[in-house]
Amino acid sequence: MKLKARMLCILSALTMTASGALHAADDGPVKIGVLTDMTGFLSVSLGKGSVDAARMAIEDFGGQVLGKKIELVFADHLNKPDVGLGIARKWYESDGVDVIADIGNSAVGLGVQDLARANKKLVFFAGASSSVFTNKACSPYGTQWSHDTYMFAHSLPKRLVQGGDKTWYLVVADFAFGHSLAADITRAVTEVGGQIVGSVRHPPDNKDFSSFLMQASASKANVVALANALADTVNSINQWNEFQMSASGKKLVATVLLANDVKSLGLPAAKGIMLSTVFYWDLNEKTRAWSNRFFERNKVMPVEAHAGTYSAVYHYLKAVKAADTKDPEKIRIKMSEMPINDFYSENVKIREDGRVMRNSYIAQVKTPAESKGPWDLYKILEMIPPKDSWRPLSESECPLVKK
Repeated sequence: MKLKARMLCILSALTMTASGALHAADDGPVKIGVLTDMTGFLSVSLGKGSVDAARMAIEDFGGQVLGKKIELVFADHLNKPDVGLGIARKWYESDGVDVIADIGNSAVGLGVQDLARANKKLVFFAGASSSVFTNKACSPYGTQWSHDTYMFAHSLPKRLVQGGDKTWYLVVADFAFGHSLAADITRAVTEVGGQIVGSVRHPPDNKDFSSFLMQASASKANVVALANALADTVNSINQWNEFQMSASGKKLVATVLLANDVKSLGLPAAKGIMLSTVFYWDLNEKTRAWSNRFFERNKVMPVEAHAGTYSAVYHYLKAVKAADTKDPEKIRIKMSEMPINDFYSENVKIREDGRVMRNSYIAQVKTPAESKGPWDLYKILEMIPPKDSWRPLSESECPLVKK
């Protein structure tokens, strides 16, 4: 009997400890961290715009949930994985941050994904676009809210190959995002009968692309594809035009091109370029209304990562309210159960690999004559449904996917 009584006491103590831990986990404010590039080559498309998008979501939600204030913190990872991981570890383990959003840099993001898994904390990728986040590196605690390299590689390139552009040369940014994008483009092109005849890698945030573009121009490819993004893409296009490389008869394809890239280039330089995207400010009445609010606050129109950060934070707060707890285990389940509805999401679901299953679009940059305003940049040519936008589960290497 003494042994039985002792065991009962131990079980009671363990129950009280677990209950206390759960109660403690719900103490304090709901704290959201935006980890992003505030000063580097990704900052124009992430940075303070992502921070303000999260702030807008918190304001639209009312500033509190579960009777607690919602707090926002943010930091600059400097595009250095060790710096980003150090910030994320402090936030998760010491500062009581419940979720980290945006990130942008895929190399930083992969480290944070592992850290979030180890700490059983949530992370939302809005700018980081390597497709590995929902493939080999998938996690029950990570979700990818915006574009990824699979979508960029499969939407437009496949259509161009099917239209007769069979041979490709890749100019690749030499870091995790560029490597992932190049691998996805290679697969997409070869799957439909095309061929990658060569590639060259360049350092990120590069200024002089002349040697890389000359190698591409001298190749036997009829398409030169840029597997880079942001300032690197802008510089590549400008120098392609400067050296009049289109005279070689080759087609230049920017697989990742954002609205602020086009704005930087100007329509005379960017006109006619085709691209794929998951968000454009002028898609419909709701996107225009939200984007105009964003513009009034930031003096630029939002791009994909800004919209994705808002969507992730707002849906998270709805799930916290519905689950009536800050417990990440319950919230991640609730987030998957609830459809995502916001200014550019209508009954969108989160798949078991963490992929947010939204539409994507094929667009073309307008000519100066077609544009009716400073940010009237795109013609939407085609809407691609989720089943054709993202990696099918039959091809997934995510261990969360049931085969």
